Amino acid sequence: MNNKVKIVLVLLVALVLSCAKNPFTGKSTMAFVPNSQIFPMAFQQYGQFLSENKVLKGTPEAKKIETIGMKIKTASERWLNANGHSDYLEGYNWEYNLVESKELNAWCMPGGKIVFYTGILPVCKDDAGIAAVMGHEVAHALANHGQQRMSAGLLQQLGAVGAQVAVGNKSAETQQLVMQAYGVGSQVGGMLPFSRSHESEADMIGLTLMAIAGYDPINAVKVWERMSALSSGSAPPEILSTHPSNETRIRELTALVPSAKSEAAKFGVTFK
Repeated sequence: MNNKVKIVLVLLVALVLSCAKNPFTGKSTMAFVPNSQIFPMAFQQYGQFLSENKVLKGTPEAKKIETIGMKIKTASERWLNANGHSDYLEGYNWEYNLVESKELNAWCMPGGKIVFYTGILPVCKDDAGIAAVMGHEVAHALANHGQQRMSAGLLQQLGAVGAQVAVGNKSAETQQLVMQAYGVGSQVGGMLPFSRSHESEADMIGLTLMAIAGYDPINAVKVWERMSALSSGSAPPEILSTHPSNETRIRELTALVPSAKSEAAKFGVTFK
């Protein structure tokens, strides 16, 4: 066994042993880089983004983003405390900003740094729609999806090293073909499905959080129906996308609405 193979095996064992648990799903997740390292980097990048873009402050819409964000955060705290995870949010530093942009988008950085673009507000339509999108973004932070994506990237790189070692004695042409096949296979068969699973997971968690916060979860379905109406079939095939198709999301969210309402009822929140 040559030294490269030994290094790959040692790193692989170390990475496999570096796992955390998602309290919302009970699943073990990859945590090769600790949040104590990820959060400071994310906070710095978030601050830089805000300094380079037009952040709206004090407007009714900006205040609404912050108010609803705090409600969703409180809902997550209530759920975590009730389920024995009171210390889970250590290191999180929640912040909600509205940024002027025509993009139909909102996003969250690790540690709870959230941005809504003004372009998505008409799709949200009302407070419940904003809560649906906010719940989804907060869920990404709570599930440590940024940490998992970084871990998956490291694993993908490690796999590439392993593939190189495996064909190191082959011709240059064979090595190139193998590495191209690995690149396509690990992306389409690994990273993209991994990303889509995160989106579905954030939809599920976000639906529960918005319900606990007092917003009828059926409004998440309505948001994606409006989003689908705007897409005009221009999205790439689901297998080549980082996100589930609008049709998949609508179907999955609709199926999850009863369980989200049931979970909210445990906190005294009911809907007609």
